[in-house]
Order: sequence, then C-alpha cells, then structure tokens
Amino acid sequence: MSACRIEFLGDAALLLRFGDGIDAVTNQRVHACTAALRAQAPDWLADLTPAYACIALHVDVARIASDDALGSACAWLEEWLVRTPLVASDTHSRVVEIPVAYGGQFGPDLAAVATHALLPIEEAIARHTAANYTVAMLGFAPGFPYLLGLDASLAMPRIDTPRTRVAAGSVGIGGAQTGIYPQAGPGGWRLVGRTPLRLFDARRDPPSLLQAGHRVRFVAIDAATFDAMDEHAR
Repeated sequence: MSACRIEFLGDAALLLRFGDGIDAVTNQRVHACTAALRAQAPDWLADLTPAYACIALHVDVARIASDDALGSACAWLEEWLVRTPLVASDTHSRVVEIPVAYGGQFGPDLAAVATHALLPIEEAIARHTAANYTVAMLGFAPGFPYLLGLDASLAMPRIDTPRTRVAAGSVGIGGAQTGIYPQAGPGGWRLVGRTPLRLFDARRDPPSLLQAGHRVRFVAIDAATFDAMDEHAR
C-alpha cells in the first residue's frame, strides 16, 4: 500500500490518513481500505468512519489484553497495511438514482447557479443530471452525502448568509461538491432542487439510503411526480 500514516485519535480511536485534500483518487483508496478492514476486522474494531482522505477506526480497548491497548491496535494496523492488497469495494458497483425536481420552490438558487456558469437553466440541469457522482463520505448531519463528480462549470461558493431552514431532501451545491440535506435544518449550500426520497430513516437498516462509496445519478422529475412520490414516501 502506498504511503499513509496512522494517528492517535483520543484514547479509543486511530486515524488512518491517506492525504489532506479532496480528490477522487485518494477517496477511492479510502473506500477500498474501508472495505478490506470490514472484511478482515479484529474483534476489537468497534466501527469504521470513512471520510474524504482518512478513516477513523473506533477501538474497543477492553477487548485488547495489553497495558497499551491503543498501541497494540496501532501495531496490528501497521502490519495489516503491509500485507493487505487493496481491491475495489463492492459498494462502487451500486448506482442509486435520485429523482430531483429542479428550480422554483424546489431549488431557489438554480437560476443563480446557471447565471454564474453562463448557462441557460435547462443546460445547468442537464449538466447536473449528466454527471456520475460518488458518495465520498457522510457527514454534517445523519445521512448527508458529500458527492464528488460535479461538473466544474456548476461549482459555486456557498451563500454568504446560511439559511436557518433548508427543506429535507434539498439538493445543493457547495463549492465543487453536491450534497443532499436528509433532514430540515440550517444550511448554506446553493439549493438547485429537491428529492422526495427519504435519505435517512432511523427505522431502516441501514438508516442511510446512501453509503460512502455508492455511486449516484440524479434524474430530473416534474412537480407532479415529486408530489406523488413524496406522498407515497410518507
């Protein structure tokens, strides 16, 4: 495995860092390593949390018979990294289609994004739906996916003053990323549309519709279809 480093994260976790930036190649390594760790995990590994360029390994220190439990876990990880080849995660083969109603009440910032990109609104929608996205990580709120793959022409800074309430299912653009708000709450991304799908439901297993490593495609729908799907999802 190419260079990475291990850091201590408090007294019950390790951080495996592959880099410090946001890029697809590094993120693919994170997902491949996460999948390999899940497949070969020792019993002291309580959970894994992948991010853009690192993985947090949550350690059940009570399961390690050592005065230096975290150090022992670190030594195991160092040895494991040397002998374990990385292969693509199965989650990368799954493509999840997300229906989105664009513009108007669903995406109040779509016109501004299109103007910023010097594009007609229809072309901005076409470019947003044409891209192939990868869920780089979940964060900010339960089930919130940070998506890599946005057409560069649609990249736009976040709004200067975040909204105090963004509707659940809102699809936004923040810099070079696209994301989806699973629940209603504050947010500062440019809102271009909204999906009627429930991205997070604590009663489901797993609760999050999308997982790190999944691939995503957006599909444009009209308001009537949104209303019908939204009613069915309630």
